[in-house]
Amino acid sequence: MASMGDTSPDVGRFARLQDQLAGYGFLAPWLIGFFVLTLGPAVASFYLSLTDYSGLNAPHWVGAENYLRIATDDDRFWTAMNVTFTFVLLSVPLKLLFALGVAVALNKGLKGLSLFRAIFYLPSLVGGSVAIAVLWRQVFSGDGLLNQALNMLFGYEGPSWISNPSTSIYTLVLLAVWQFGSSMIIFLAGLRQIPKDMYEAASLDGASPARQFFKITLPLLTPVIFFNAVIITIDAFKAFTSAFIISDGTGGPIDSTLFYTLYLYQEAFTNFRFGYASALAWVLVVIIAFFTAMSFLSARYWVHYDD
Repeated sequence: MASMGDTSPDVGRFARLQDQLAGYGFLAPWLIGFFVLTLGPAVASFYLSLTDYSGLNAPHWVGAENYLRIATDDDRFWTAMNVTFTFVLLSVPLKLLFALGVAVALNKGLKGLSLFRAIFYLPSLVGGSVAIAVLWRQVFSGDGLLNQALNMLFGYEGPSWISNPSTSIYTLVLLAVWQFGSSMIIFLAGLRQIPKDMYEAASLDGASPARQFFKITLPLLTPVIFFNAVIITIDAFKAFTSAFIISDGTGGPIDSTLFYTLYLYQEAFTNFRFGYASALAWVLVVIIAFFTAMSFLSARYWVHYDD
């Protein structure tokens, strides 16, 4: 009996160890993916950002030289920043408004809601693909479908919207706004959570539909608006495929579609300046982190939760 009492603590520790090993076993795929595919490349990228590395020779340490060049001696960096911020400032609010408007319309008890929801969600699934970018280029080219329709309906011969520096960025904004489906689904879910009793009480008090929208719907929907705004903003800063395909990877015409990510790609895989491209990537990380942090700091003033 004494020997059994002596070994029982060891048995308990062994059982706990087995439970812990089983837990780590289930976590192993995620841990491997995080360290090998996320943290490892991030650390390597930060190291390369402090070097002069062409991908062919060994990295040569240059310290903060790449970052100094970005800030003081790279005109295309500032061009890419201007194009990207223009895209973000136009596409994010328009996409939010369009997604919210469609969600409010679908929330009115429309028949065949599931069908319409699937139809409106479809662009979010295929809109970021290469095929859609190629189709978009054909639609807005000089002899594309848009100009053919304008000529047929109004006799107006439009320009090549893609090749015109003053309009090319707006075609990409339109493509981004067209991919509103995922945000619309989230808005629709948020609208379904608002108690109908509040609208009924407001109607009895004589509140108009517009007043109900601004006094009930929008305040109770602010957490969903905040979530969608953060996600859409991050995606807008990372936009790449549409600009790459439509401009044939050049960012033209005259760098009017030179998104930040496209410029980063050119530096890495066209000019083989991987160290400089890594520095550009970390600058983008800082920019996205800054705007995300500002969004969370401002949320306390306009986002209303149940408590």
